[in-house]
Amino acid sequence: MTSVDQAADVERSITYTRMIDLSTGIAHQAVHEPWPPSISSVRHDVEGLEWMERMFGVTRDELTGLGGLGPAFEEVTAITHCGTHVDAPWHYGPTAGGAPAKRIDECPLEWFLNDGVMLDLRHKQPGERISFDDLEQALAAIGHRLAPLEIVMLMTGRDAHLGTKEYSDRPGMTRESTLWLTGQGIRVVGIDAYGFDRRFEDMRDEYQRPGDASILWEADFAGLEQQYCQIEKLVNLDQIPRPTCFKVACFPIKVDGGSGGWCRAVAFV
Repeated sequence: MTSVDQAADVERSITYTRMIDLSTGIAHQAVHEPWPPSISSVRHDVEGLEWMERMFGVTRDELTGLGGLGPAFEEVTAITHCGTHVDAPWHYGPTAGGAPAKRIDECPLEWFLNDGVMLDLRHKQPGERISFDDLEQALAAIGHRLAPLEIVMLMTGRDAHLGTKEYSDRPGMTRESTLWLTGQGIRVVGIDAYGFDRRFEDMRDEYQRPGDASILWEADFAGLEQQYCQIEKLVNLDQIPRPTCFKVACFPIKVDGGSGGWCRAVAFV
């Protein structure tokens, strides 16, 4: 039996018995969102009932089986990049490596269900860069070598500040560290912070000193060279009990031609 066969046997013998929700929801007027979503509710006893009356010509008294009530639903106004979401290559630019950049509904499904690898970067402070060396050291600490299509999760601990203005303070990836990951065949990278790059204000202040625009959104714009997706605003990475040997599912909503899509990211342990 080859080592590949043995690995396959081990994989088949694993039972995933616990699911960990890695997602935050879409919250009405969330203070940590620069473009806050708006949610208006259609209530059972008011708008839902009125809709039933208009649609079917029925009266409240006749809705005995429904207790005189109608349905409830919500109207949401939100960008595709609020809450836990996946950025498509199209988000970074119209092309990637000379080819048309994939939109969120064009990204291969196999990118979004695979083995997870969690890298502990909680020592990185807001405003600092997460370098190639940081990634190598984090991998060495867990004794892991990346394999193509693994889903890499960057744990910064910034999700502890979700719901506050401080949530936007974060370390960020660089162009070099991002391209190093994609060069290993990684196509989905997640982070438990507002974004993948450093805070907008940190990049702006640094740009205005030397006037070098290459530092603006450098990790995201690495996607102009290699197609990849980011999962932003993850939570609960610290609840995953080990850095490897877990699965991640993070399928994004199919937004027609979209630059991103909301997702319910889940770890299977």
